[in-house]
Amino acid sequence: MKRLIATLLFVAAAAAATASDASAWTRSGAVTGLRGTTSFGGSGSCSGGTCAWQGGGTGPAGNSWSRSGSASCSAGSCTRQGQGTGPRGHSYSYSRTVSR
Repeated sequence: MKRLIATLLFVAAAAAATASDASAWTRSGAVTGLRGTTSFGGSGSCSGGTCAWQGGGTGPAGNSWSRSGSASCSAGSCTRQGQGTGPRGHSYSYSRTVSR
């Protein structure tokens, strides 16, 4: 679930970056499954070829998670990086660079 949300947030940020500079977006929703309802949301903006976003949610047991990050591209190389806290309170960070 966390990867799906993170992927959606990244795709939305990347799409906003290609649409126009100084774009901003927000998303929120909820999914109900066998164990209960999970609520999630996020927001982001892009300006000057760089996008930043933040988001998170709360699961059916009341555990919450959060994630924030940024992405930028230059000279055929794109970098994505950020950090977050998982539903059990563990912190993490990530960074990835992709070149053409």
